[in-house]
Amino acid sequence: MTCRNSLLIVIVLLFGATGCRTKPQQIYDRQLLPGQTALRKITNPAEIPDFTTACSNLTDLKKAITNSLDYLSKPSSNGFFPCGEITHARAVASLRAFNELLDSGLAGSRLNAAIRSKFDVYISVGCDDEGTVLFTGYYTPIFDGSPVRTERFQYPLYRQPDDLVKGLNGAILGQRGPDGQIRQYPSRAEIESSGMLKGNELIWLGNPFEVYIAHVQGSAKIKTPDGQLITVGYAANNGHEYCRIDKELIKDGKITRNQMSLAAMIDFFKTHLDEVNKYTWQNPRYVFFRIEQGQPRGSLNVPVIPMRTIATDKSIFPRACLAYILTPLHQTTDSQIAKRSHRVFVLDQDTGGAIRAAGRCDIYMGQGPAAGRLAGQTYQEGRLYYLFLKP
Repeated sequence: MTCRNSLLIVIVLLFGATGCRTKPQQIYDRQLLPGQTALRKITNPAEIPDFTTACSNLTDLKKAITNSLDYLSKPSSNGFFPCGEITHARAVASLRAFNELLDSGLAGSRLNAAIRSKFDVYISVGCDDEGTVLFTGYYTPIFDGSPVRTERFQYPLYRQPDDLVKGLNGAILGQRGPDGQIRQYPSRAEIESSGMLKGNELIWLGNPFEVYIAHVQGSAKIKTPDGQLITVGYAANNGHEYCRIDKELIKDGKITRNQMSLAAMIDFFKTHLDEVNKYTWQNPRYVFFRIEQGQPRGSLNVPVIPMRTIATDKSIFPRACLAYILTPLHQTTDSQIAKRSHRVFVLDQDTGGAIRAAGRCDIYMGQGPAAGRLAGQTYQEGRLYYLFLKP
């Protein structure tokens, strides 16, 4: 999630996968060929998935659709369409039509039949042009922290600096210098070693690796000494590409490949604080934050909903649109985590900073340690579909 451009947001497993890799990482990150689009319309009805299971699980779906419609009502959203052959008008009409189906009271097989009748289904071409997509997870961590620096809390999250320049579409252009020229913004190592952002601190944490986790996830909840719970969300990044640090930890023998996980890295850096910079500075991407009210938000500035919000490469997938995912997924049942087939409707409302391909998708798992554990175990191949109202 490069590094996540949102809340979120970035993949726990970009630190290092805990699941079994069925393909080399670079295969999932394969770029589209010139002129190729990320979505392919399914013309054979036999290839359209059965949505019945998803039609029996509609919790929070209308809320997620409403959030997407709120985003699409903003004039600025028009600038990101058409996306392939999907126009802004068709995206809006599709969400409204799906909402009408939900309001009709249909469910299960009857809703499945109505969807198949009214909607065209597109499949992501995936990493292999055959629809294979790697699903990973991300979440909102909860850390202790303070709005002021104390002896315990000495590691800051920063606000977006005034000299950071964005383009009209939100792309990071760089740093505006005193001469008015725009140049590449300094890297993580340069920012943290120089103290150049002193005075721009937003909130303070008690561990430098927690700062890094917040950067990768794109948001966090901060519990202050007086009991407040403050949400910090993604505001911007420094424009550098995201680089994984797990490879270097494995290469240096700090954590074995089989043991690599976010939890393993947290445990390692708890007792090796002096080595945090050595590894995190190898990722030049740096994230800036803002205080948010209510729930964490994604890159579209709408609330992200656990198991209903996904993050994709927004340069190739249509924003805010209705999608359907089909993949094995770890789920919590009776306090146990078990892997089950996951068939559910979702909304594409966030951006994966390190996701730059049609073969990647990140699922928002929620907040806190339990969500973190689920996210850390999510590394599965599956299929990603989008639904659009028939012309």
